[in-house]
Amino acid sequence: MSHAPYADTPIHSETVFNAITEAGIPSMAKAGIRELVSLVNKIEQGTGEHYIRMEMGVPGLPAPEIGIAAEAEALRNGVGSKYPMIEGVPSLKQEISRFCKQFLNVNITPETCFPTVGAAQGALAMFLVGNRIREQGGTLFIDPGFPNQKRQLAMINQSWGSFDVYNYRGEALRDALEEHLSTGQYTTLLYSNPNNPAWICFDHQELQIIAEVTKKYDVIVIEDLAYFGMDYRSDYSVPGEAPYQPSIAHYTDQYALLISSSKVFSYAGQRIGSMVISEALFKRSFPTLKATLGNEQFGKAMVFGALHGLSSGVTHSTQYGLAAMLKAANDGTLPFLNMTKVYEARAAKMKQLFVEHGFEIVYDNDNGEPLSDGFYFTFAYPDMSGDELLTALLYHGISAISLANTGSKQINGARACVSQVRDEQLTDLENRLAAFQKRFPR
Repeated sequence: MSHAPYADTPIHSETVFNAITEAGIPSMAKAGIRELVSLVNKIEQGTGEHYIRMEMGVPGLPAPEIGIAAEAEALRNGVGSKYPMIEGVPSLKQEISRFCKQFLNVNITPETCFPTVGAAQGALAMFLVGNRIREQGGTLFIDPGFPNQKRQLAMINQSWGSFDVYNYRGEALRDALEEHLSTGQYTTLLYSNPNNPAWICFDHQELQIIAEVTKKYDVIVIEDLAYFGMDYRSDYSVPGEAPYQPSIAHYTDQYALLISSSKVFSYAGQRIGSMVISEALFKRSFPTLKATLGNEQFGKAMVFGALHGLSSGVTHSTQYGLAAMLKAANDGTLPFLNMTKVYEARAAKMKQLFVEHGFEIVYDNDNGEPLSDGFYFTFAYPDMSGDELLTALLYHGISAISLANTGSKQINGARACVSQVRDEQLTDLENRLAAFQKRFPR
C-alpha cells in the first residue's frame, strides 16, 4: 500500500502506517511480542500518544520492599564476589519447599527445589533433560500457551506437538491426550495453570486425567505456574489453609513445577524463579542422559549438566531477595495474592468495555463456569481476521498479540494483558473502542 488504509483515526494514521512498513512485519497475526513492543514504542515516540499497551505480560506493580532490602543486604555482606552454588542457597531452597507446603499442600524436600533464571530457564532445563530420558523425545503442549517455550525447543532442535484445549475440557481431555501421547514421540507434557493467554484453569478432574494418561505413557508433566494462585474465584492467599492452588503434584510423582516470581511478586527484572522436581523423578536413572549430561540420574543430570551448563547458578544476591519474599509469604506477613488482585478488577472493567463495543470474548467459560478475571483475557471482533483486527487496533491506539502465536486454533482472536493499563487510561480505552466500533459497525 502506498498510503495509510484509514483516515481520522485516534492515532496519526501516516505515522502508524510508516512504522508498520519500516518494521517489515508481513502480518500482525504473526508478529512476535518483542516485535510489537518495538513497533508500538516507535509509534508512541513519533506521535507523543500513549497506547493502551496490552501486548506484553509484564507486572504492573512495584516489587516488594522486603525482597529489595534482603538483596541489598546480601550485596553489602559480600555475596557479589562469590559464585553461588548451582543448587541454590540453603535458605531459598528451604523457603521454596515451605511455599509448596503452605500454598500447594505438597510435601517437597528442599533438595529437589532449585532457583532458576526465571521460569524460562526452568523450562529450557526441563526440555534439555526431560526430552532425553528416551531417544528422540519431544514435548506436547496443551495450548494455547507461551510462544517462547516452543522457540526454546526449536533453538535446541527438539520436536514438539500441541493441541488447542478449546474443545477438550473435562473428560474430553482424555481423548486428546491419548491421541497424542500414544504415538510414543513425547517424553514431556507442558501446560500453564492458570492459562496464558486463555486464563482457563484446569480443575481436579482434568489434573487427574492428565496424571493418568501421562503415567500410562511414562511422560513427565511440566506444570507452568507463572500465575500462581491468580484464579481469584477461590482464595488461595492464606498459607497453610485450604483451598490450595490446584496442582498435578497431587496426582502423579513424575512432574516438575515452574514457579515464577515475575508476576506474583512483581520481581520480573531480577530474573529468578523456582523449579521444583518430584523426589521420585529426581532419583530416577535414564541411561540416555549420560552421553550429553554426564549423569544417568535425572537430578544429577539436571544440576551438573543442564543448570551448570546454562548459567552456572542464579545471581547470588537475587536468591536472598526471593528467599525473603517467600519467607514472608509463608509466614503470612506478605499477602502477595491480595496485592495482585488489582489485575482482577481491571480485567473485569476492560472486558466489559470490549463487550459493550461489539467485541466477543474468545475463551469465555471454564467448564461451564464463568471465567475468572485476571492477568489476561482473549477477544475477537466479528468478521475480522486476526491480522485485520490487530492492525486496525494499532490505528486506534490499542496493542495486543495474536492468539495464533499461542497455538490457539481461534486464529481470529487476540490476547490482552491488563497489567500495563493504568486505571486513568480506561476512559481513553472506552473512547478508542467507540471509534473502532464506529468505523467497523456490526
